[in-house]
Amino acid sequence: MDGNRIAPGRAPVVAKLLLRHPRKTGQVVELLWDEDAGVANRAADALERASYQKPELLARWKDVLLARMADAEQNKLRWNLALMIPRVRLTAAEAGRAASVLRNWLDDKGSIVRTASMHGLAGLTRWNPALLPEVLDTLRILSRSGTPAMRARGRILLKQLEGADTRGRPVRRG
Repeated sequence: MDGNRIAPGRAPVVAKLLLRHPRKTGQVVELLWDEDAGVANRAADALERASYQKPELLARWKDVLLARMADAEQNKLRWNLALMIPRVRLTAAEAGRAASVLRNWLDDKGSIVRTASMHGLAGLTRWNPALLPEVLDTLRILSRSGTPAMRARGRILLKQLEGADTRGRPVRRG
């Protein structure tokens, strides 16, 4: 290990392995609690990368991922969880609990965590459309007042969500 807790290390290789061998996902999920923060961060990175292509990899681990959100302190762990959680089919109540955590992360000192939390909040509206008005307001504020990355991501997310129906799904035009 190179000692850099946020370097990707072998996360891209592990993500490819998970795509080929989904049954190994549980072993990587377990690493989210590793004593070595670098190991936990790289596990989160691998899971995020794999779930981007195959979200169903995380379905079985929904409860433990939601629990891990509640006590995640490392920046890389937080931003990867913020991106992963909305990919999992959630109940409205689960999406509401995840949104509560992400709202708190909007105050994180790390810009990447805040930006990923915006993205996560927008994604959660898919599972709990009642979140949409508040998320839109939050994104409007942050797309004017946040860091340059937050402003850019906010504009993108607003375009996507403002064209959504009441269930958070994109409206097809023309």
